[in-house]
Amino acid sequence: MSEMADAIHALIAEKGVSEDSVKRTVENAIKAAYKRTYGQSENCIVKFADDLSEVYVYARKTIVDGVYDPSQEIELEEALQYSEECEVGDEIDILLDPHNFERSAVSTGKQTAHQGLNESFKENLYSEYKDKIGEIIIGYYQREHNGSIYVDLGKVEGFLPSKFQSPRETYEKNDRIKALITDIKRTNNGIQLVLSRTDPKFVENIVELEVPEVQDKTIEIYKVVREAGYRTKIAVYSNKAGVDAVGSCVGIKGQRIQNVIRELEGEKIDVLEYNEDPHVFIANALSPAEVKRVVIKDAEKREALAVVSDEAFSLAIGKQGQNVRLANKLCDWNIDVKTEDQVSEADLTENENLRAAAEELFTENPEEEVALVSELPGVDERVAEILRNSGLDDIEVFVNAVEDGSVQKIEGLTQDDIETLNKIISENVEFADEDEVSEEEGEAEEEEYFCPDCGAKISLDMTHCPACGVELVFEEN
Repeated sequence: MSEMADAIHALIAEKGVSEDSVKRTVENAIKAAYKRTYGQSENCIVKFADDLSEVYVYARKTIVDGVYDPSQEIELEEALQYSEECEVGDEIDILLDPHNFERSAVSTGKQTAHQGLNESFKENLYSEYKDKIGEIIIGYYQREHNGSIYVDLGKVEGFLPSKFQSPRETYEKNDRIKALITDIKRTNNGIQLVLSRTDPKFVENIVELEVPEVQDKTIEIYKVVREAGYRTKIAVYSNKAGVDAVGSCVGIKGQRIQNVIRELEGEKIDVLEYNEDPHVFIANALSPAEVKRVVIKDAEKREALAVVSDEAFSLAIGKQGQNVRLANKLCDWNIDVKTEDQVSEADLTENENLRAAAEELFTENPEEEVALVSELPGVDERVAEILRNSGLDDIEVFVNAVEDGSVQKIEGLTQDDIETLNKIISENVEFADEDEVSEEEGEAEEEEYFCPDCGAKISLDMTHCPACGVELVFEEN
């Protein structure tokens, strides 16, 4: 195989470009040299041998009787030397020797070829990496300039700006760097990948690599928020009954989450369970602080109050407000944290809202009694489902189960759930004692008397009927 074929195959292997791209580049270079020599290249024809061992250059000319433009026309007599069957008006391809091109034309061709190969190389790289935005890539520290780090990624260069670096991290030459691809840019030398180690998506991808249940979608990551270098909060939930989303992400003895923490150079991570009920989700989001109660102050404005103990207050707020700030981002609620002593009656609008909802329910249905726990305002749907499945949805049955302690044995029902239900029931349901009801009914019967003559209502202290004047005589029972 000739040097031509060797050179083409070397370019394909080195630059990663296709054979067609190299052939097209060589063709363009030859046409550029042809144009430099003959003033135009419209009639330049380039052909390659099947094994790429040779490249042939032709000038396609029109056969005429009297040449006006030698670069595009040829006399019939001269054309007959190439083909005996040609005649005036035909076109004929004349084989040229590229070595006869002007030296400056050859230089122009080389420059065109070089530019063409670079463009093909860039385009191939761009096509290869444009779909990898949002993925993790690994490279090695190359150099630093003005706080930004340049990363050797093999075929391409990575750029890790200082604003996308964690304040916990420092690097030295040849250090391994794992980062998220956030953007791709074209440069004079090829392309450059913009990297980040502060993006929440970076943590999400690291967790996915460590937790097989996240990879197979058994567990979903609802949202990740972070202040890089300080704290990250990850909300997860399970798509499969019986799978502990938080436990799976943390791993046995915390091994899985420790791997993530090591990758983040010791950054604190809170893994918590996502819940559709904002009361539960907000309480979870404020971890590691324990929340006593969550009050929805304004659902439309997404404003909530979290009540904590005095001891948990600083933990719920976090250093410089970091914990509650991240909880706000995670839940997309504006959360106000107060201690039990700081909470005023004006803050606790939730109870009044529940009572108002109950009053509205009874006003709209005055003859319909609410007998089921699930019909009461403020009952979590998860808890209601557990009660229905356990046969405890009836309010009276539930109250009796609480008194005899059997409700404690219901799987999935926590002590907090039971206390919350008791509170809702006490605020919205009135239980009448049977003896009191009988006594009241008896008193009502004794107080209602009617005149035997006209039927008018009378009382025991009357001697005559106020309607007809008949004398009243009461017999003792």
